[in-house]
Amino acid sequence: MKKLLISAAFSALLLSAGASLATQPDAGTAAPTAAPDLSEQTMKDVTRQLASDEFEGRAPGTAGEEKTKALLTQKFAAAGLKPGNDGSWFQEVPLIEITASDFSPLTVSGGTEPLSYDFGKDYVAVTYRETPAIDVANSEMVFVGYGVNAPERGWNDYEGVDVKGKTVVILVNDPDFGTESLEGDFGGRAMTYYGRWAYKYEEAARQGAAAALIIHDTAPVAYGWNVVESSWSGPQYLAQSDDKGADQTMANGWIQKNVATEIFAAAGQDLDAMMTAARRPDFQAVPLGLSASLSFQNEFERTVSDNVIGILPGAERPDEYVLYTAHWDHLGRCKAAPDGDDICNGAVDNATGTAALVALAEAHAEAGTPDRSIIFLAVTAEESGLLGSQYYADNPVYPLARTVGGVNMDAFSMAGPASNLTVIGMGKSDLDAYLAKAAEAEGRMPEREPTPEKGYYYRSDHFSLAKKGVPMAYFKGGEDLIEGGREAGKAAAADYTDNHYHGPKDEFDENWDWSGVMADLKLYYRMGRALAMSSDWPNWNEGDEFRALRDETADQRTLAR
Repeated sequence: MKKLLISAAFSALLLSAGASLATQPDAGTAAPTAAPDLSEQTMKDVTRQLASDEFEGRAPGTAGEEKTKALLTQKFAAAGLKPGNDGSWFQEVPLIEITASDFSPLTVSGGTEPLSYDFGKDYVAVTYRETPAIDVANSEMVFVGYGVNAPERGWNDYEGVDVKGKTVVILVNDPDFGTESLEGDFGGRAMTYYGRWAYKYEEAARQGAAAALIIHDTAPVAYGWNVVESSWSGPQYLAQSDDKGADQTMANGWIQKNVATEIFAAAGQDLDAMMTAARRPDFQAVPLGLSASLSFQNEFERTVSDNVIGILPGAERPDEYVLYTAHWDHLGRCKAAPDGDDICNGAVDNATGTAALVALAEAHAEAGTPDRSIIFLAVTAEESGLLGSQYYADNPVYPLARTVGGVNMDAFSMAGPASNLTVIGMGKSDLDAYLAKAAEAEGRMPEREPTPEKGYYYRSDHFSLAKKGVPMAYFKGGEDLIEGGREAGKAAAADYTDNHYHGPKDEFDENWDWSGVMADLKLYYRMGRALAMSSDWPNWNEGDEFRALRDETADQRTLAR
């Protein structure tokens, strides 16, 4: 009876995945009856090596990058892949490395008494401009709520206020944050791109602000201040631009919530009341009557990092491409742990995903030549804002119109095997049907992400391809663990976020249980193989934000129905 109930649940999922199997004739039907042996040893060995201190945290432009590229090309070639960029393994990605120093305190004047806050402990800031010195002096402060300008949603937090040359103070996430449903002006509790810090800095720059400060709040941002401090200190990487960042703000940063509370009190305002007001469509920006000052120095180095690309050419339709992506980079050296360790090794994030590219390349080559070509893309500078994947999307080696779709792998769970799996962005595209069939073959149940308010679909490299119209899937090992259930799964996820994520303690552990990783890897294999053996072209669901982009290139594909 239980098996019949599970089958019924899968059937319901397939029918609600955005297109019925009648319109997706090949969705999963080409999946192999059994995945070939996927090498746990490969996963262990490659993860261990990439996460070793010898690789120094794999920051772009460092010796760690060179070691990473050497390892990947050697492993890709041994697996049977061919160089993926016109005879080269590499796609150059031009970057700017900016290293800031000599940070002043963030000072706020205009209240009953001046306020002063320390860099790192209270605030962080960077610049996206190529300028040797940043000096934000006595800049008027304006609270702009969520900092959203979305005409199509009838929402503009900047309406009626001129912030040119001023410092805007912004809330993270969307105005809908905290609601229980998925209905609302901004998708209810599911974060949209308007909720991401990257968008808020972009919009502040478009409005002419001198500086943008986001208020850190652990729940809506989905990680603690320790992650902000480690990620936004040390060298930062940006895409090279012709105007050297002249169209950007002078400084982008974060402030602790308790700091914001004090600043708002000095302005005669209550932060909690302002946060509530900012959630209403009739919210109007509030000048705080205060001025902010901060300064720091910058050193620049124009550098070239590399995406690493391997290809397993297809036999029947080699000019149709299935994509696997994972980012090879991490933070390099970062704020030291209490024991003095200052290497952010990035073992889980994302040595595991990079190792999966190698293990999957081995498995697909062993299974024989696929009908379509399979691309294995290890991208750089994800931690700096998805720069490597964005560069590939803007400068594709293989035509995006002829890219069938793909899956992204970012940080495998080491918590052990789960009965479910977490689908980030379920309901967006026809790829849900492929994933459901792969999961059914493994006895797993796909589930919507439990925390859509964290905006994970906009936080990894699949997003760069999705923005160009390529259907991309992103899923994780579930939290309903075989041993311990959901309570144990949530505890493991919280432990990783609180004690390891983006810190020096994301290190390789010889005692890890790899059984859950290998179970998840089978899903990635099955899904990629089904796409590579199919003749179908998945699309975004009707009404999805990326559907129109895909439809624009329909005439460049042979639609097999």
